[in-house]
Amino acid sequence: MEIAIKVIQLLLSLSILVVFHEFGHFIAARIFKIRVEKFYLFFDPWFSLFKIKKGDTEYGVGWLPLGGYVKISGMIDESMDKEQMKQPPQPWELRSKPAWQRLIVMLGGVTVNILLAIAIYVVMLAAWGDQYLPASEVKYGISVDSLAIQMGLRNGDFIVSIDNKVVEDFAAIPKTIILEEAKSVQVMRDNEKISVPIPDDFISKMIKQKSPDFISVRFPFEAGKFNVGSPAEAAGMKLNDKIIGLNDSLMLYFDQFRTQIQRYKNKTVNVIVLRGNDTIHLPVNVSAAGFIGVFPKGLANYFTFKEKSYNVITAIPAGVVKTFEQAGNYIKSIKLLFSQDKAYESVGGFITIGNIFPSTWDWGAFWTLTAFLSIMLAILNILPIPALDGGHVMFLIYEIIFRRKPSDKFMEYAQIVGMVILFGLLIFANGQDIMKLFK
Repeated sequence: MEIAIKVIQLLLSLSILVVFHEFGHFIAARIFKIRVEKFYLFFDPWFSLFKIKKGDTEYGVGWLPLGGYVKISGMIDESMDKEQMKQPPQPWELRSKPAWQRLIVMLGGVTVNILLAIAIYVVMLAAWGDQYLPASEVKYGISVDSLAIQMGLRNGDFIVSIDNKVVEDFAAIPKTIILEEAKSVQVMRDNEKISVPIPDDFISKMIKQKSPDFISVRFPFEAGKFNVGSPAEAAGMKLNDKIIGLNDSLMLYFDQFRTQIQRYKNKTVNVIVLRGNDTIHLPVNVSAAGFIGVFPKGLANYFTFKEKSYNVITAIPAGVVKTFEQAGNYIKSIKLLFSQDKAYESVGGFITIGNIFPSTWDWGAFWTLTAFLSIMLAILNILPIPALDGGHVMFLIYEIIFRRKPSDKFMEYAQIVGMVILFGLLIFANGQDIMKLFK
């Protein structure tokens, strides 16, 4: 069921993005009286699931969910319609229009994707506002994984700054370390401020081990919810019980318990809980996966989040800023692929994208991820690769500067090369996903 929910969210999100992207090309073409022969969600080799013709345009849904397209008259695109290009140019064709109009048509999809992201953020900010956990509120310190320990951080450290610059939003700390390629982290440890240098190979290791959550919030472990058939609940644990120990060891924080319980798979342990003023010992059977079937309470029970409300007017500039911040972060992440050793191993396809969606339906998470994917689609599409919008833009800029357009034969070969590159990247990315599944 969880996989089905992820798949449905992925397909719905991609459908929204593709329709809006292609609508950007469509509306720009119609403004300049250019004929659009097809408008399709998903690809339709050999047959389509649905189609209807209105005016000069055939609208349809294909069976291959790898994107979508608009077929614009007089343009060499993925349809590779060579026969049309052999005919004399017609007034309604793209090739008959001035270069500046063709440039606007090519940028239409990317523009609408950016506008869609802005619109989503504006609506979300106006409806729900924004909240974050200030780094100063992390009163129990941080929890770190083995990679962060290698770097020099310790459980219980209090992060003061990154490269001597204060980061107010705690959730932005890992992102700042990675994307800004930080050199040091300043922490308070045992009432002493120390600077922890970040090794040069840290980001490469982080990408290889896929541990973006190498720093997280430390918090107490109180029972907030039980799994169905929870061993802890069967042993007598109740909601709001505070777990303070395991066997003979004192453990006041969730990260301590989560690490230690993994040592006792398929064994019975003594879990010590505080219930009111009473200390209770519970014999609990640990599952083969190393869990006892209890979820901790949410962070809002321990920390004060900073909230900011917006109205429809103030949400607009905030949405624009958020969109371009996310775009900048994504561009920095692309840069890491080329600057870090074996960073390409982190590249993934549809399975990777699908896994970023939550396993339960959450509209807030869905729209947040859809906005980010819209930004990602815009940036990837504007890359100067033939067969992408950016490739067509590159050739149009060449035409504007040198006052001559590349030949149809050149554009045909460029389109073929671009499609080979794109299919190669698609096979590589999804092949990475398949390899990860086998591993």
